[in-house]
Amino acid sequence: METTTLSPSAEKQGTQHQPSPASIMQIGTGFWASKVLLSAVKFNLFTHLAEKPDQSCAEIKSLLKMKCTDRNVYDFLDTLTTFGFLQRKGILESAQYSNGADTGIFLDRNKPSYIGGILEMMNNRLYQFWGSLEDGLLTGLPQNEAKNGGNLFGELYKDPARLAEFIDAMSGIQKGNFLAFANKFDFSAYETLTDAGGSGALLSITVAQMHPHMRCTSFDLPEVQPIADKNIIKSKVAERVITAKGDFFADALPKSDVIVMGNILHDWDEARKVELMKKAFSSLPVGGAFVAIEGIIDEERNKNAFGLLMSLNMLIETGKGFDYTYTDFKKWAKEVGFSRTEIIQLAGPSSAVVAYK
Repeated sequence: METTTLSPSAEKQGTQHQPSPASIMQIGTGFWASKVLLSAVKFNLFTHLAEKPDQSCAEIKSLLKMKCTDRNVYDFLDTLTTFGFLQRKGILESAQYSNGADTGIFLDRNKPSYIGGILEMMNNRLYQFWGSLEDGLLTGLPQNEAKNGGNLFGELYKDPARLAEFIDAMSGIQKGNFLAFANKFDFSAYETLTDAGGSGALLSITVAQMHPHMRCTSFDLPEVQPIADKNIIKSKVAERVITAKGDFFADALPKSDVIVMGNILHDWDEARKVELMKKAFSSLPVGGAFVAIEGIIDEERNKNAFGLLMSLNMLIETGKGFDYTYTDFKKWAKEVGFSRTEIIQLAGPSSAVVAYK
């Protein structure tokens, strides 16, 4: 006789679980939806609509130089509307399209709130590399530019355009986290901060803007310095934010009250993670704080899908890197010699884990 298994929630409620393929199909076809959004970002569609809202399909088709049929364009724009990325008045020939509330803020390239850099990199780099996830799982090897030798950062830094895209991407994915961290972390007892692996200096700029008593250093490889310096000057905080050149494995970190690594620890295996935390410990005073800002995975490993997917992305990008739980971080902090830790929830699925010396 055929039986039906009840899910724990269904058993608790006394109701029978009805099997459905909906979530299977939603995830299985997820790359369709992803590619629609990524294509719109590549076309600068949301920037164009911010400059001139209420555009017709014909206007958009002409602007973007699309040679597909009108019906294809309607499908593309109406899919974006279905997901809430666009708003629409009318339908088909009478339709006029404008940005949705979120896309108007976060995907207009002319706004300082633009986070499209990470989406541009996903489209230009990661989309194709994730097609080799199976190979990564079977071999344990990176599936990116370094697949045939070399390493991710060495390959990226050879090409100034790709490096700039990578830095924009890191800024896009961390912008909300850095704002939340600058708001939630208590800087009152500190005066100096070093962002190790500071990329475009976004964290240093953000902290300096929100805490006028803080002096910040963005520490990264020499190839990154011109981009960071340009951002610092543009942000008008050059009197309190500087750059420093170096390799955080080969060189000592600048001594500071607070040392931050944003999306850095997850690039490496456990031994290298601990090594970086030891470097930070050595450059902190007693009472100083080491902070890692990443998609910290929940303890049961069944809620923070972003953190788990980012960990798989580290397989694609580095081979041995992985994201981690707060319990993992506490273990490493204790091994290094930090006296206590805390976790601060930031934007969406990301957190700051803090170890105090």
